[in-house]
Amino acid sequence: MRLLPLLLLAAACTPATPAPEEAKPVVQPNNATYGTDTNLAATQPDAILRYAEHPRGFAELRLPEGKGPFPLAVIYHGGCWKTGIASQAYMAPLATRWQSLGIATLNVDYREVGDGGGWPGSFEDWAASAKLIDEVAARYPVDRDRVTLVGHSAGALPAQWLASAQEEDGPLGTRTAIKARAAIVLDGPGDVGAEQPAFDALCQFSAVAPFMGDAPAAAPARYAAIAPATYAPQLAELLFVQAKLPAPSAATQAALGREGARVSVRENIGQSHFAIITPGNPVHEANEAAMLAVLNGTQ
Repeated sequence: MRLLPLLLLAAACTPATPAPEEAKPVVQPNNATYGTDTNLAATQPDAILRYAEHPRGFAELRLPEGKGPFPLAVIYHGGCWKTGIASQAYMAPLATRWQSLGIATLNVDYREVGDGGGWPGSFEDWAASAKLIDEVAARYPVDRDRVTLVGHSAGALPAQWLASAQEEDGPLGTRTAIKARAAIVLDGPGDVGAEQPAFDALCQFSAVAPFMGDAPAAAPARYAAIAPATYAPQLAELLFVQAKLPAPSAATQAALGREGARVSVRENIGQSHFAIITPGNPVHEANEAAMLAVLNGTQ
């Protein structure tokens, strides 16, 4: 069956980040159900928190039963960075599964190419959404020392970029890394520029160049500014669970670990891009324990 394009990320112009507040759900793209698990109905969020004024500037908070404090997974969806393909909705079954296993989840939507995203708008959204972490930890029973950034497909970029410090050449200029213990990449790239051909093949259209504003050869400084060889994530560990995409190269893995992160890769060669994120699927079940170990900080 022909792979439907789907991956992540996007953003918006950046008004001042409002404090988190409960809000009514917004209208989702018509095809936002790609990859959902028909065997696990997503729970209703405990709160919908806004980080920006545009319609997609929100995140769904789900809390486990009990007193906590709970580890927190901050989830970024895929969609090839192209609006209309996906939203946070298709990650809700995974968020629900983790909620049932004692993990609090913040499932983030954001703008993509076509509705305000791309360079630098998507990065603005990701940075704004990350401010919710401290606000959530202050209001809810969340363990601030056990935060894991999670990205499926195109969402791999914010999951790694947010944890890296940046200088003036970055998409938002000089910024500090957010505090996160770990990151999990679910079938996404480790280096967007180096893995452009494979990622575009996964999407089945040119996804990287429209997002970045040009091809790597035409805009090398932009690609270098988000490459791990330039700015490595500041994490304790980074887990890749791959399927359609190959493992990052040895050079990329070394670069990702340059600031001390323990980098590990679980390959599921030939398996579905969505099977690894679908609770109940045998491929997901084979990798669930490894993901939970990272989320719980017991790896």
